[in-house]
Amino acid sequence: MLDLDGKDGNYVTTEPQHEASRAEKLRRIEELGLDPWGGRFDHHQPIMQVRSLPLVAEEAQQPRVKIAGRIKLRRIMGNVHFLNLWDHTGEIQVMIGKRQVGELGWALARQLDLGDLVGTEGRFGKTKTGELTVFADTLTILAKSLEPHPDKHKGLVDVELRQRLRYLDLIYNPETLHRAKQRVLLIRTIRQFLDSQGYLEVETPTLHAIAGGAAARPFVTHHNALDLQLYLRIALELHLKRLLVGGIEKVYEIGRVFRNEGISRKHNPEFTMMELYQAYGDYQTMMELTEGLIVACVDALGGGRRRSFAGREIDFTPPWQRATYAELFRHHVGVEMTDVSAVQQRAMAAGIPLQLRDDSTGQSITKEHDVLVHELFERYVEDQLHGPIFVYDYPAALCPLTKRKRHDPTIAERFELYIQGMELANAYTELNDPITQEQTFRRQLAGLSEEESMAKMDEDFIRALRHGMPPAGGLGIGVDRLCMLLTDAASIGDVILFPLLRPEKTG
Repeated sequence: MLDLDGKDGNYVTTEPQHEASRAEKLRRIEELGLDPWGGRFDHHQPIMQVRSLPLVAEEAQQPRVKIAGRIKLRRIMGNVHFLNLWDHTGEIQVMIGKRQVGELGWALARQLDLGDLVGTEGRFGKTKTGELTVFADTLTILAKSLEPHPDKHKGLVDVELRQRLRYLDLIYNPETLHRAKQRVLLIRTIRQFLDSQGYLEVETPTLHAIAGGAAARPFVTHHNALDLQLYLRIALELHLKRLLVGGIEKVYEIGRVFRNEGISRKHNPEFTMMELYQAYGDYQTMMELTEGLIVACVDALGGGRRRSFAGREIDFTPPWQRATYAELFRHHVGVEMTDVSAVQQRAMAAGIPLQLRDDSTGQSITKEHDVLVHELFERYVEDQLHGPIFVYDYPAALCPLTKRKRHDPTIAERFELYIQGMELANAYTELNDPITQEQTFRRQLAGLSEEESMAKMDEDFIRALRHGMPPAGGLGIGVDRLCMLLTDAASIGDVILFPLLRPEKTG
C-alpha cells in the first residue's frame, strides 16, 4: 500500500489510519442512503468547455453547468467548502455552500476526500478574487477513493513508480496525459496520411506458426486444441507481403510486435510498429514517403518544424540529408568498409572481439566481415547521426530480405532513418525473387539447430513468392520511438502507457 513521502514527493507506504478514515467515511455515506459508487450521470460538460463559457456579472443570468471529476484539492472555510475538480480536459474550482446544497448535500460534502469522484450542478461565474468557479447547488457522489492520493502539488516523482501507477501519473502529472493525447494524435495522423495516399489498412495474425520476418528471439506459447507451438509475432512483414501477392498494391498495418529481449531507454519487449508495402516502388519511393509522413506528424503537433529532443534542436524541414553507409563509415571509422584487414585492425583497437562463441558447441567462430563492419558502425557512427538523415546502401549480408543493387550485389537497397543517434525507420527495395530468397533464408539458418531452423523457415512465404510478388518498396517505423522523439520523452516507457516492469516487491 502506497502513500506520499513528504520529503521528496515519492509515493511510498500508506499509513493505516488513512485507509481506516476513508472506510469510515464510506460507511457514513451509505448511512446517508447514498450509493458511494455512483451511477449514470448524464449531460455533464467537459471542464475546459465550461471554463471557456462567457462570464456574466448578473447572477440571475449566469449559465448553469453540470460537471463531473476528481477532487484534487479541498479547502474548508466554515460553512463553505472549496474543491478543485479535475477531468481529462482541465480543472476548475467548485464552491459548496451549506445553504445552497441542502442538508444532505452538506452531509455528503463532509465525507469527501482527495481523489473522490463527484458530480455537481450550479452557476458558472467568478469569485471576488477572480477565480473561475462553479457555485454548486447539487452534489453527487460518483465513486469513493479508499486509497490516499498524492498531494496535488508534489504528485509522483519516482520514474518507475509513475509507470507502475500510471493511473495516478495521468492524474497528477499533466505532461503524462498530454503526451498520451499526443500519441493518439500521431497515430491518427499516420492513418490519415497513408489513407490519403491510397494505402489499405489491414490486420494480420499475432500468433505465428513460424517466428519469421526479423532476427529476434520470440515469445513462445502453446495452442492446446491443436497441440501446436506458436510464437508471438516479431514482425508484420511476411503476412503483408503475402497480401502484395494477393493484389493489394498499397498495404499497411499498425500493430503490436513482441521480442523476447532486453529493456532499455529505447526498447520494450512489446511495442508498436507501422509497416507498409507498395507494389512497383523501391527504397527511394520509401524515402519520399517517410519524409512526408513524419513531417505530417510534426505539423499535426503544431509548434513549427524545429523541435527539441534531449536538449538538441532538430530541424524537420525537408529535404533531409542523405548519405551512404560506406561514406559515413569511412568518415567516422576512418577506414574503407571493404578493406578486410583494416576493419579487423580497427575492431581490435576498439576492443571488439573478432570471434564469437557458439553456444551449441562451445567452439569459437570467426565473425563474418560484415558483422564486424556493422559493430564498428554502431560504435562510431550512430551517435554522430543527429539528422534527420537517411543512411542508405547497406552491406548486403546484413539484409536477407532486401534486393541487391543491380551492378553491385554486395550492396543492398536499404535505408535507415536516424535522428539524434536513434534508428527511427527501416526500409528496403523488397526481395521478390523466390529462388534467391530461399537460398538466403537457408544460409541465414545454417548455424541453427534443426528445431530453431524449422521455427524460422517459412516455407509458405516462399511458396507465395513463387506465385509472383510484384517489385515493391517496404517501410517500417517504430511508433513508440516516433512518439518519444516528437514529444521529447526521456524514455520509451514515457510514451507507452503500461511498459513492462519487474514484478512489484511485496512485504
